[in-house]
This record gives sequence, C-alpha cells and structure tokens, in this order.
Amino acid sequence: MGHGGNVIDELTTDHREVAELFGKIEALPSGHKDRKLYADQVTMELVRHSVAEEAYLYPAVRRHVPGGDAIADKELEEHAEAEQLMKDLERHAPDDPEFDRLVTRLMREIRAHIADEEGNLFPRLREACSPEALDELGDKVRQAKKTAPTRPHPAAPDKPPMNKILAPGAGLVDRVRDALTGRGKPE
Repeated sequence: MGHGGNVIDELTTDHREVAELFGKIEALPSGHKDRKLYADQVTMELVRHSVAEEAYLYPAVRRHVPGGDAIADKELEEHAEAEQLMKDLERHAPDDPEFDRLVTRLMREIRAHIADEEGNLFPRLREACSPEALDELGDKVRQAKKTAPTRPHPAAPDKPPMNKILAPGAGLVDRVRDALTGRGKPE
C-alpha cells in the first residue's frame, strides 16, 4: 500500500499488486470461495488507489499536462464505472454466475485502464513535471492511501476539495467495518 518512490513508481507498483490478485482469481475455478477473498482484496486496493489518484494525480495532470483536463475527465469516468462494478460485485457470492461476469468485466476494464495510464498518462506526466514534483506527489499519494476508503462509494465526490475532506472519514468507517467482518482476510 505504501511503496516509496515518485508518484509513477508508487502507482505502477499498485498496478502490479492488482495484476497479481487478478491472476489469483483467474487461477481458481469458478465458484471457489477464495475468488471472493481476492475480489475483496482487489476492491480494497483499487479503491485506495483511485481515491489517491483523484485527490492528487488528476489535479496534477490538469495543471501540468497539455490537454490534462480531458485526460483527467476520462480517467475519472473510468474510475466511476469501475467503482460501480466493484459495488455490484460486493453483493454476489463467488458461486453466483453474476460474480464471474462482474469480476471478468472488472479485470478487463482495469487492465485497459492500467495499460492506458502506463503507456500514455505516466510518460506525459514524467515529461511535464520535475523529478521533485513527482516525488512530492508520490508522498501525497502514499499519505492519501493510508486514510482512504476500502469500499466503493460510487456517490462520493471524486474531485477536490470535497473528496479530500470526506475520504478520510469514509476510510475510517470502512476500516472498522473490515476489521469487524474480517473482509479481505483469509478465514
């Protein structure tokens, strides 16, 4: 969850962790109970990652990258779609056929989002920002992930300042719920 390095290194490491969890889901047969465990872990990681990007990465893209407003708007739209998918996924047991459909769609959409960020957005950001600015953004993203929600909240604001104000409170509630229910932890 907090890896170190500049914002691009931090977020790329998150991407690798999500890809690893996707691989664990795909390695299990349909209906296996651990598919839900890994889907919950993916959701927790993706929500924290998304909240941090929305609070710090996309405002930096708007500020520094030519055409940044359009890029950030597209990324936010993709986040909203993924968040709704994760919310829908929460309601299904791993032996429900709808679970397989939703998790497959989530993996496809997140993989495309990762490929676009790493192939297009990150190189443009690296070109537009100083190494110091990228390091500072990395620190801010790491801090945001520590207090970010762990459950999807599709109706929550995704732009500053309201997302920065509300996310820590939602994050605290989510972490308490996760601790009480054991969500994301093996039995």
